[in-house]
Amino acid sequence: MRVNTTVNIGGLVLKNPVMTASGTFGYGLEFEEYVNLNKLGAIVVKGIALNPVKGNKPQRLVETPAGIMNAIGLQNVGVEAFISEKLPLLKKYSTPVIANIYGTDVDGYIKVAQRLNDSATAAVEINISCPNVKKGGLQFASDKDAIATMMNGIKKVFTRPVIVKLSPNTGNIEEMAQVCEDNGADAVSLINTLVGLSINLKTRRPNIANVFGGLSGPAIKPVALAMVHKVSKKIKIPIIGIGGIMNTTDALEFIVAGASAVQIGTANFVDPSITGIIADGIKSYLDDNGINSITELTGTLEY
Repeated sequence: MRVNTTVNIGGLVLKNPVMTASGTFGYGLEFEEYVNLNKLGAIVVKGIALNPVKGNKPQRLVETPAGIMNAIGLQNVGVEAFISEKLPLLKKYSTPVIANIYGTDVDGYIKVAQRLNDSATAAVEINISCPNVKKGGLQFASDKDAIATMMNGIKKVFTRPVIVKLSPNTGNIEEMAQVCEDNGADAVSLINTLVGLSINLKTRRPNIANVFGGLSGPAIKPVALAMVHKVSKKIKIPIIGIGGIMNTTDALEFIVAGASAVQIGTANFVDPSITGIIADGIKSYLDDNGINSITELTGTLEY
């Protein structure tokens, strides 16, 4: 049986629902020797700002039980170097490239999106989880007015799909998803990392120089699944599920919970070929179970 693994994310058609998670796959090129990039639904590159960013000082990464914690600090080459140096090398692949973007204020987000509109970027994923904003020191992820202003500005300057990456560190992620949908988002991705702390008992100091970091990996999967399912009951636009997906079973669980696609993050550090393995695994699952299309599984959780 010929199964259909294609999914539509806000008008962007992907050959399968497997995407990479920003910050865990570099600019895609770093994984060329480990996985056939043409097998993937989309490559989501690490967060891109208007200007280059060096990131936080080390230690920036530490293992935790059933996961890892990071405080990289959104290190990146900046939008101009991304367009001139990274994108041209990705053109040989048929896989769409999605640029994860961020800014220190609303205007910064809009300027990056505007610059990318003239590039080969297939979509943008807006990281609204960065707390370093000028607007009253508030975390941007929970600022409805700032989100609305940013979305309206980006939709005016970027003509392709706009995805918003949501933070689990807000009071009500369903409410934030609704704000995004109401202000023109074509899809949402969730969840970003959970705020965590790791301590060295010998020194009584944090293991991360930044003190706090973002927790990812299998430890957060139940939280991510719950949030994906709750948000799926609130909004109509597609959801991209993220959080502790280590194998095909994990990915399919997110789709059953309500996700149209998934992003693979921490698993790339364990097995750099895992994204291709999961893409093949989803196709095999559909075939083995007599399911014609991956869309038939989306949101089929029963209770």
